[in-house]
Amino acid sequence: MIRRLHVSSRTIFSIAWLAIAASAQFSVAAPVQVTADPRPANGAAAADAQQNPFPKAVAVPEGILDGGTEWLNTSQPIDMKDLKGKIVILDFWTYCCINCMHILPDLKFLEEKYPKQIVVIGVHSAKFDNEKDSQNIRDAILRYDIQHPVVNDSELLIWRKFGTRSWPTVAIVDPEGKFIGSQSGEGHRDLIDAVVTQLITYHRAKGTLDEIPLVFESEASKSPPTTLRYPGKILADEASQRVFITDSNHNRIVVASTSGELLHTIGTGLSGRTDGAFDVAEFNHPQGIVLVGNMLYVADTENHLLRAVDLETKAVSTLAGTGMQGSLGFLGGNLLASPLNSPWSMAHVSGTLYVAMAGPHQIWSHKLGENTINVYAGSGREDVTNGPLATSAFAQPSEIVADQNGKFLYVVDSEGSAIRKIATKSPGRVTTVAGTSELPRGQSLFAFGNQDGVGNRARFQHPLGIAIYNDSLFVADSYNHALREIELKSETVSTVAGGGSAGSEIDPLQLSEPGGLSVAGSSLYIADTNNHRIVVMDLNTKQSRVFEVAGLAAPNPPKPVAVRDTANAIDTAVKSFVLGEKLPVKIALMIPDGYKLNALAPVRWELFTDGTQSIFPTVALGQRNQVVVTDGHATFDMPLTGESGTATMYIRVDYGYCGTEENAVCRLATATWRVPITIAADAPVDTLSLSFPAAQ
Repeated sequence: MIRRLHVSSRTIFSIAWLAIAASAQFSVAAPVQVTADPRPANGAAAADAQQNPFPKAVAVPEGILDGGTEWLNTSQPIDMKDLKGKIVILDFWTYCCINCMHILPDLKFLEEKYPKQIVVIGVHSAKFDNEKDSQNIRDAILRYDIQHPVVNDSELLIWRKFGTRSWPTVAIVDPEGKFIGSQSGEGHRDLIDAVVTQLITYHRAKGTLDEIPLVFESEASKSPPTTLRYPGKILADEASQRVFITDSNHNRIVVASTSGELLHTIGTGLSGRTDGAFDVAEFNHPQGIVLVGNMLYVADTENHLLRAVDLETKAVSTLAGTGMQGSLGFLGGNLLASPLNSPWSMAHVSGTLYVAMAGPHQIWSHKLGENTINVYAGSGREDVTNGPLATSAFAQPSEIVADQNGKFLYVVDSEGSAIRKIATKSPGRVTTVAGTSELPRGQSLFAFGNQDGVGNRARFQHPLGIAIYNDSLFVADSYNHALREIELKSETVSTVAGGGSAGSEIDPLQLSEPGGLSVAGSSLYIADTNNHRIVVMDLNTKQSRVFEVAGLAAPNPPKPVAVRDTANAIDTAVKSFVLGEKLPVKIALMIPDGYKLNALAPVRWELFTDGTQSIFPTVALGQRNQVVVTDGHATFDMPLTGESGTATMYIRVDYGYCGTEENAVCRLATATWRVPITIAADAPVDTLSLSFPAAQ
């Protein structure tokens, strides 16, 4: 479901998506030669053969991206004139929104498919007050692994200029700076791909397409490693004296004793969905966990799976899901044939797993030992309404717990900023414990704040975690950076710690977007997500400490096998070189007029080979090495084994260059050469000389 925000403003554009693009027939034109100047030509000689697929496009006014508070994932602000020749995809998003999270894989797909032709710009237009803060957006960028530039549109100025109405919305500007339309909601990858394909075909033929990649300075490149990385949820089990941590951005589960001894790490650290032993299994940003006997069940959120971890055999298997995101309206079915939709948390009552399914705004259930999973509560409409299980509405449920007797389930409705209660005894009923509900036209989704009080007079701001202790609920009030307590009999809400702004002090306790809670004995464990730590609070004294796991380190996952761009390699004639311990290489770089080498981006080279060979040491293959640049030439030595022989080698060189004007964008040049090589004692040449082509 898309979220609509009603704002009063004068818009520059009328929003009309040219959906005909999705069904149009395409013919791909052959690439044209590009001159040494990377900027697209102004001429339109080749365009006569191609009809403009979007003739009603509107010129984007100058300064359309002005008004942002701060730019992230880039070293300087970006203007549309810097992106001339590129297809620009503007993603209007807010980081709380599950639908906005769902389109990130689509944007990544497009960025990887069209790295030379498109630029994605995230326009972060906040829903919650906490989301207006640039540091919090920076954490979201890192948490979601976003690589493209993002502008903090905290006052919705850019949002208004484009006439945006809801999150998420994607708008497209063509290479000539013309707005062609927008599309709201998720699930439109194929449509956007079709539009991009048409734009590439037309503007390549016209000579207005810039096919040199741009490079930006990412927040990830400036972020130091941490032992835990945005831990999302926590489970403390008093009976076994164990603590289970979903180390979400390390794609693993950490198991420790309550005394801090490391027992297991489950998962390689790579993002994936591989089943198997602890040291080969993979997860994708896991969240909630629940322990049933010796089986740990995991909400593998971004894989859209439920996983089962056998703590005796030390093996991970898939319990439910297909690995594909389920669509709205799907009601369930066979465990391994049912696509799930962002499962976020689980609770266990009398042999049944209850799943907080954030994507469709529902609670699902699975009776252990049976072969089905189905909707349990929630109509699928995003709202905060009470009533029977089938007609009630939730808003991105993000944690679910059961009371001691299993009579009630308590749910954190993060987008509704409310705490919900479900009676498990048939026929079941949904009510609201604290926060607002039953407001008309979905306005409960915007009734948030930071206020203690009773029942519907209390206010939260996007809470994510909940735990039960005696006759109280503790709530991780994430966007208020606070720990709240609800006395269940009176439904009175009070603040226990934190609140208002993020921090990392222990005494008094400060938090930063805490995501999960769990109680063992009288100890409350807090997943202090943006502080990359677990905090333990003594519920008797309210004193806190950081929970340290001895010997725990950040994962060092195996590197994925690189995909070599051999298809576009530049062929050279057979080269012969004199036998020795090294082969000197000199490569002439291509830096167009009006540009300079990017001093902040090292020039790097890489060597790889075809088939079996003996002239290059194996350890030298696939390594990224920095290059010395002198007088426009990259010079380096490639190690040799000292043996004679032949091989087909590939040399890849990358470098960045930027415009000479202030705050200019930077571009990436890359080339791979295929060189048939012979090493012999009587060879006449001792240096390999290559030149970058005139355009990249």
